[in-house]
Amino acid sequence: MRVAVVTVGDELLSGDTVDTNASWLCNRLDDRGVSVERITTVPDRIADIARVVNEYRAEYDAVLVTGGVGPTHDDVTMDGVAAAFGRDVVPNEAAEAWIADHGDYTAADLTEGTAHLPDGARMLPNPEGVAPGAALDSVYVLPGVPVEMKAMFETVADEFEGERRYVEEVRTTEPESALIARLDGVQERFDVAVGSYPGESVRLKVIAADTETARAAADWLRERVDLAAEVEQPEQGDAQTGE
Repeated sequence: MRVAVVTVGDELLSGDTVDTNASWLCNRLDDRGVSVERITTVPDRIADIARVVNEYRAEYDAVLVTGGVGPTHDDVTMDGVAAAFGRDVVPNEAAEAWIADHGDYTAADLTEGTAHLPDGARMLPNPEGVAPGAALDSVYVLPGVPVEMKAMFETVADEFEGERRYVEEVRTTEPESALIARLDGVQERFDVAVGSYPGESVRLKVIAADTETARAAADWLRERVDLAAEVEQPEQGDAQTGE
């Protein structure tokens, strides 16, 4: 499954707010074996949101849009997504019913527009807030508030599935530039992909379709690089799966 992530907000582009939502979503989707191939940030502008969503929904299996959900003047994401489909934003009965059932108020008590979604959209409940999200075909609209975004994504997480993958990590004190031949070598000998991430030590991430191949490739590397001191790491051979 191939996915694009779109984050919406002038505050992200000005640097006033750090975009943690995209990295969290990418990590969560990667855990499910889903390939995130685009991350794009757009301003709170209907035309920009519509253009990017329209482009990405034609190219990817799903598009996750986060931010700009709510009734305030700069919350225009629902309007942008609706425009991408050539639809209007209208009152959503399911959203109104959910708000009435899960709060001490009715939709009439809320700011106008809180329960308005693109026409024909499926309402996504907000377990940690008020404003609902929406799913329209392959486009999912989530809030920008991180705690709300995370809770809402979990309600649809099972709709994102990919191929089972297994990961092993190797840490080395050698610089990336010195590892090129050995990284080429391990990929020639084993059916694996290898990522290289510098830091205090270089972290090599070995990814394979089965645990035996991942471990064999990682062991091959461990015998050929200068290993860094052991640090606390996830259990080796953990599956990343869409099941």
